[in-house]
Amino acid sequence: MIKKDMILKFAIQKGKITTTELSANFSVSRQYLNRLIGELVLSGKLIKIGGTRYAFYTPPEYAKDHPEILPLRYSKTLINVGIEEHKILNSIEQSFPLLMKLQENVQSIFTYAFSEMLNNAIEHSQSKRIHVEVSIQNKLVSFIIEDSGIGVFRNVMHKRKLKSELEAIQDILKGKTTTMPKAHSGEGIFFTSKVGDLFILDSFGYQLLVNNDIPDVFVQQVEKIKKGTRVIFNIRTDSKLHLNDVFKKFTDIVSGSDYGFDKTEITVKLYTISGIHISRSQARRVLSGLDKFKIIIFDFDKVPTVGQAFADEIFRVFHNKYPEIILEAVNMSEGVKFMVDRAKSEAGR
Repeated sequence: MIKKDMILKFAIQKGKITTTELSANFSVSRQYLNRLIGELVLSGKLIKIGGTRYAFYTPPEYAKDHPEILPLRYSKTLINVGIEEHKILNSIEQSFPLLMKLQENVQSIFTYAFSEMLNNAIEHSQSKRIHVEVSIQNKLVSFIIEDSGIGVFRNVMHKRKLKSELEAIQDILKGKTTTMPKAHSGEGIFFTSKVGDLFILDSFGYQLLVNNDIPDVFVQQVEKIKKGTRVIFNIRTDSKLHLNDVFKKFTDIVSGSDYGFDKTEITVKLYTISGIHISRSQARRVLSGLDKFKIIIFDFDKVPTVGQAFADEIFRVFHNKYPEIILEAVNMSEGVKFMVDRAKSEAGR
């Protein structure tokens, strides 16, 4: 009877093997062979390459010496019934060995981002099918996760009783926004948008694009409507970014916190289409839900000016209501700085 060490010896001799070859050489059933090969793949002694029908197996050493045999892309449509993201990720790693060749920091970022976004699709989308694609080409590791469900922005809008998809996007970018507060922290999209080079959420005509190379954030309506949600994530294979560095950036370590997610950054330009922030109601929309944080950084990049009421609501009224929360303002024009300093001065009286 054939044993695993016999299969491994045959694979080392041949370089690449198929179950058809093994069945012909050892005169045993494919069912029995598949069980033995599965155990060899699970232990890392063989690598599976290709889909079920065209799959072949090779020792890791052979794959290392012949990188041209490794696939550059993985693609599969999942039936959204009882699936778990860690099992899907494990299956992808076995079928797509290039993932395991990534440097440790990039591999950990990919694992985090992919798992978080796939979990969102599984638990929130209400979609019957989820399509996943992973590719490594041109020094870039990318994934796409698509569903045909309720849509990420519409889901947040309806569950949180917001007025528009734009308000939902604004809330998502604050962090700690979730439609299932008992089961989720609401951190997944927030941190995934920070750990890659490019992050795109596309759903029912609205698109959120976070480009961390520039860095900048864009929200736009698009003509080609995606029914459901599409997530696109890219990171360079030679990236020096570490997952822990991103988490530390949004953790208030200095004041001796419990190392939780207690710091956020608000891109103020996203809170109005006109680019002019005047009213107190606009400021209240910006501040909605921010009392959960200990440090709030307001980024005024590309905001030419703000109104007295807008600055007053944030830097006097909100500050006086929550004096323990640290408010910081960055990238201010002279006009914005004047109004912010004026509001802070009033708050100190």
